[in-house]
Amino acid sequence: QVQLVESGGGLVQAGGSLRLSCAASGRTSSNYFMGWFRQAPGKEREFVAAIRWSGFSTYYANSVKGRFTISRDNAKNTVYLQMNSLKPEDAAVYYCGTGRYHPQYEYWGQGTQVTVSS
Repeated sequence: QVQLVESGGGLVQAGGSLRLSCAASGRTSSNYFMGWFRQAPGKEREFVAAIRWSGFSTYYANSVKGRFTISRDNAKNTVYLQMNSLKPEDAAVYYCGTGRYHPQYEYWGQGTQVTVSS
């Protein structure tokens, strides 16, 4: 079992920045992906960014490339999502997930709300 706890959401003005954190505990694996997804009201959950616990590859949705950066701290078992130049359309509940295969993640956090005012 893996437990994920997100934090860092909040209210920010358009053009501002937020950093989300996802702390993992339990049976994590270096081969697993860690990813961020988001879901806005009335919309399906969509992929945002992903990284593996090992290696250097990162993956981004086109809508966030150049604005968001995913990173990890293996010593803290924590993955971060630095979000810059936020837009109103970035507002959503952001979830982190993990699993062996991307994007079919097995474990999910409870989500953290990001609100962007225009």
